[in-house]
Amino acid sequence: MKVLVIGGSGGIGQAIVNHLASHYPQADVAATYHRNQPKHQQSLVRWYSLDVEDEASIKQLAQQFEQLDWIINCVGMLHTQHQKPEKNLASINPEFFLKSIAVNCLPTLLIAKHFQPLLRKSAQPCLATVSAKVGSITDNQLGGWYSYRSSKAALNMALKSIAIEWGRLMPKSVVVALHPGTTDTQLSKPFQTNVPEGKLFTPNYVATQLITILHSLKASDSGSFIAYDAERLPW
Repeated sequence: MKVLVIGGSGGIGQAIVNHLASHYPQADVAATYHRNQPKHQQSLVRWYSLDVEDEASIKQLAQQFEQLDWIINCVGMLHTQHQKPEKNLASINPEFFLKSIAVNCLPTLLIAKHFQPLLRKSAQPCLATVSAKVGSITDNQLGGWYSYRSSKAALNMALKSIAIEWGRLMPKSVVVALHPGTTDTQLSKPFQTNVPEGKLFTPNYVATQLITILHSLKASDSGSFIAYDAERLPW
């Protein structure tokens, strides 16, 4: 099995890389980082620098591989050093909104565009992107967080459309959006005080859950939005 983890230097990404390398020693695991390559990682993992906001960088990365079976995109952005998720309309910042789209949605489309030929060589190709339950329009009961919600909803629509197109091109393919739950990473740090007891998960737990789910999926599951506990989420 040949696997590429996009965003392997992040909290969930690192845990997925470690899980794959530890539990699937025969797998060929590659991962990407943006600025700093993780130092304390499995020695058999091959690391590549990638800027997910730059299509040329994604295209260049695709040229480093001949074939892949799984691509797992773990890149995501909820806030920046200077901008927190919006609580109301008065907090909307166009630059932050577009940045959220550029990080949370567009990369998956570009990954699908440039890696499609590599996945077509696989007997059971899979493209999975870490999304978020707050991107569900049906589930939204609180409002706010306009940029994050909108960018994840856009991501979910993109994945659904990819699943439909690849269903024709690659009938055995699986394309899914994954909700990891609230995970103890830098992304969620400012908001962990409001997390119910028992609902703040370690990255290792989330990685185990998500990889287990991916192994269980069939082509008929393509186009699904799936939570860490295997619950099917509404769009």
